[in-house]
Amino acid sequence: MVSDFNLSLPKKVLYSTSARIGGTGLDASGLQGMLAAYREGILETAIGYANQQAEIPRSKIKSLRAAPVRALSFLPSQKYYAAKKWYADRSAARLVRSGRYDFVHSWSGDCLYALMEAKQRGIPSVIDIPTWHRNKFRKKPFITKSERERRALKGSDAVRAMFRISRQRVIAEYELADRILVPSRCAEETFLKAGFSKEKLAYVARGVDPDLYAPASSAPDRFRLVFTGALIERKGVHHLLDAWERLALKDAELILLGQPHGEIKKRLSQKKPSNVKVPGFVKDVGSVLRSGTAFVFPSECEGFAKATLEAAATGLPLIATRESGDAIVDGKTGHLIPANSPDALAAAIEDFYNNPTKAAALGVAGREHVLANFTWDHYRARILDAYRTLA
Repeated sequence: MVSDFNLSLPKKVLYSTSARIGGTGLDASGLQGMLAAYREGILETAIGYANQQAEIPRSKIKSLRAAPVRALSFLPSQKYYAAKKWYADRSAARLVRSGRYDFVHSWSGDCLYALMEAKQRGIPSVIDIPTWHRNKFRKKPFITKSERERRALKGSDAVRAMFRISRQRVIAEYELADRILVPSRCAEETFLKAGFSKEKLAYVARGVDPDLYAPASSAPDRFRLVFTGALIERKGVHHLLDAWERLALKDAELILLGQPHGEIKKRLSQKKPSNVKVPGFVKDVGSVLRSGTAFVFPSECEGFAKATLEAAATGLPLIATRESGDAIVDGKTGHLIPANSPDALAAAIEDFYNNPTKAAALGVAGREHVLANFTWDHYRARILDAYRTLA
């Protein structure tokens, strides 16, 4: 039975993404967004590059797995992803032109042409933002010096430059969308700083499955600090290694779960302490988290690091920056530290090392914080609330 509240929702939603439908990271977030609409009976079509779920029937999925753009997979990853985004956008725009839909939901970088078609037809639209406003907290001219130089390229260099999602394209999407779904309060601030009204923004924090990331049944056998994510400087991994080496904690272990990128790979090859483990990617992230004492994420720029939600759900206290998202509440779920501060990072690690009872209590509170605010149920409800404000 449809409630009166549901009558304010759209009836035929087109949801498009250049990611996969189901998986990890943004793939998982995209699927949950589709499920929000599907479970309300308003999802008409979902576009994505692979269907890795079973709940939404295939009749509602337009898979791009066999799309011609897949022939460009030989390109460097950044250029290939840009080409996939362009193709997904064109596919969504064609569907919008069909007149079958009364609402469009897509992702930043994926939807310029689809939003233009929706705007022309008076169809409401929302876009998800994976991270911050493209300008971050900086003021930039509409076209920067490097962008002018790129536009002046000739021949094969010009062709290669075409395979990228320009800053101007993303900013145009911001303007065309009727509502922008921001993943965290820090991300929201970047849009307010850029001049957007609060009314155009909707807070749609990420979620996690608390059953999948259940706490461990016993304490770890030693102090074990865990990081999960891409091993890059933007996420503060170099500062983490500096702090860890300086502390030289006895009977302690640092686990870096993820793939080392160039700058970190070089650092690890030159000098890696024996108590730093780099297992790469693992299928069961939850089991690694359950082996830990605390979780660290000293990133300088994120949307909402889902890794912090997974760790908090597992009952680990957090050491994280405000830029990492809203799972970290200073003194309640862990230590809030400034970005790019090895000293603050080292002090937070040392505090948990010396005070295991305190760390465990913060971990319990962190899971409660997730259960109250950041499950996938909360995420889907926030999306539907954003729909209602426009439908």
